Amino acid sequence: MSEGKKMTSSRRHHLKSIVLQVAASWLEQEATDLAAAKVTYMAERCPAPDMSGDQASLMEICKKLHQSLDKIDEERYDAEAKVLKSDKEIEELKLKVVELAGVKKPALKKVRMSADTMLQALLGGKHKVTMDLRANLKQVKKEVKEEASDGVGDWRKNIEDKADRKKMFETS
Repeated sequence: MSEGKKMTSSRRHHLKSIVLQVAASWLEQEATDLAAAKVTYMAERCPAPDMSGDQASLMEICKKLHQSLDKIDEERYDAEAKVLKSDKEIEELKLKVVELAGVKKPALKKVRMSADTMLQALLGGKHKVTMDLRANLKQVKKEVKEEASDGVGDWRKNIEDKADRKKMFETS
């Protein structure tokens, strides 16, 4: 035997066959119990009619059987109506769930709209409202800034400056 197994394979198969035999006997016993319960239930609910008697007693038995059949039919109809009603409710609830889960709000798209078109959309086509926000703004002149950094700017000015420097070094 290896260290992982605690019983031999023949022992395991023997135990397995015993367990299966016990389970089979339990199933047979359950089947016989079920058949006996069915027989006792039918004996309680449906006793064998007494056919010995005259025609009036047989007519009475037939009337009782018809009344019990009518009563059973009413109960069956009521149960069937309840089942149909609950099935219909279940279907409606399923549809509601599908509607709630299936319909998603679409992502809104950005719309570029000027203030004038927005006001026209809100107020309708009757009102002519112009919101030119730029009309009332003060006019500002842009000043060009001259940068005094090395190598940046107009190249003609830089050449004249370098020419002056060159003359300084040559005279020394």
